[in-house]
Amino acid sequence: MKKCDYCAKEISNFEQYCCEECEQNTVRFYRRNERHSKIFLIINTVCVFGIPVGLFFAAFNPPVGVTVATLSCFVLGAMLILLPFPTEGMIKKHKLKKAIKISRIFGGAVIGMGILIIGLLFVLE
Repeated sequence: MKKCDYCAKEISNFEQYCCEECEQNTVRFYRRNERHSKIFLIINTVCVFGIPVGLFFAAFNPPVGVTVATLSCFVLGAMLILLPFPTEGMIKKHKLKKAIKISRIFGGAVIGMGILIIGLLFVLE
């Protein structure tokens, strides 16, 4: 049996979605992905590089380095929660609904990492 491309329910081999709602949610996701993909890419790149750069500077100037790393974590985490754009491989493996949920959980984990980095400031002082 084939599975729905959105929710992973079993469907017949001649269909792509189990219901019209799943099809509408999928179309809505890909339209939003098209509109926001450039801003997602820019913010993602800046924040992914901002975290290690901030942690590197934390060795020399702890308040500035920790601030850069923490802000990068918070912005990246918030972006992953608000704009959860999983990779195509993740979508293929888990289907769209679960892949979006995993991306949002990962965004929450990144925010949690930012909170841990703030704790690093108190340890360094």
